[in-house]
Amino acid sequence: MKKELILPKFRNEQEEWSFWDNINLADYYEPSDARRIVFPNLKPTTRSISIRMPEFLIDRIKERANKLNVPYQSLIKIELKKVFL
Repeated sequence: MKKELILPKFRNEQEEWSFWDNINLADYYEPSDARRIVFPNLKPTTRSISIRMPEFLIDRIKERANKLNVPYQSLIKIELKKVFL
């Protein structure tokens, strides 16, 4: 039978680190105890890219974004999502 994990009150981070470094979670949990969880509010990781575009195209995108009251880079992402997702 597995033991019940009771967390003590930690005075500081160092004490908490020491606690987690010195216990064996296998004493408290079985692999069958694991449950799948979902993090619905996480934003996907983003990465900056550089793309060369003609100035007239950037100007048109900025004009359209201004009419829609959104940042032009957001408009580009919205349009790319429509095409690829």
